[in-house]
Amino acid sequence: MHHTWGAQGYSNLLSLLMVSVASMTVGNAMRTRRQTELDQVRRVAEAAQRVLVRGVPARLGPARLASIYLAAETGAQIGGDLYEATQTRYGVRVIMGDVRGKGLSAVRLAAAVLGAFREAAHYEEDLLEVVNHCAAALERERAAPTALSRSDEEDPAEDFVTAVVAQVTDAFEVQVVNRGHPPPLVVRHGKVGALVPTMDLPPLGLDEFMAVSPAEVENHPFAPGDRLLLYTDGVVEARSPDGAFFSLHEAVEAVHPCSPTEFLECLHLELIRHNGGHLADDAAMLLVERLDEEAGQTAASGAVQA
Repeated sequence: MHHTWGAQGYSNLLSLLMVSVASMTVGNAMRTRRQTELDQVRRVAEAAQRVLVRGVPARLGPARLASIYLAAETGAQIGGDLYEATQTRYGVRVIMGDVRGKGLSAVRLAAAVLGAFREAAHYEEDLLEVVNHCAAALERERAAPTALSRSDEEDPAEDFVTAVVAQVTDAFEVQVVNRGHPPPLVVRHGKVGALVPTMDLPPLGLDEFMAVSPAEVENHPFAPGDRLLLYTDGVVEARSPDGAFFSLHEAVEAVHPCSPTEFLECLHLELIRHNGGHLADDAAMLLVERLDEEAGQTAASGAVQA
């Protein structure tokens, strides 16, 4: 157009090509560097998560157990999902919880709740008192200085933890205290039922919204062969590419009889298949299977011989 297509035109074209190649090289290098940094932060986050949330034993007293923790793929921040299982003189006690938010502040609150549970579960006979100790520990942690783990925009009054605490006793029942957490599921003879609390209790940290009537421990039948599934909202709120929520009830009923570990692996595969392999939030599941007395004694004798 400007009568410059000659030596000058080829020179301009060569300059444009060189600039384009240089831009692509620099861009790829920056993306590779960011991905490397993200992977490193993710590895650190996963290591910290494993220290905070330990895997549960395969067997405790009259129960077989399994757990699984699925980290979200959308970022490298440490999530606030928590769980624990321990055997006490009162029975096998488990907790499943979810801290609002992510990052260091969520880890700090999760550590406070887990520490209180691990201690109180062994010397408090009343399961409700174990939950009260967890709530008190959360309140103390919220009142502590948080300059290193909280921005000025965050309100400590919004710190809360949804939690469900359960106890498997020798009386073939499970005792449950639910503080604003998704209700556990009981699998009995292939059928699934939810242990919906009769009284709606607020999450830990929101005790000012507690009803006037005192909270109570709820008892449910838990016969040999029954399974109790505790989970966080990252499981039931997982969406498919078209926006449909994950149906945990249907997925549980579709699992064929298998060991607790295989049971959770089947749910894991179904969850990943549903959301296309991309979790928007951390998800955790814990399964407790009630053994009969004969199976429990056989497992115990086998452990001693081993």
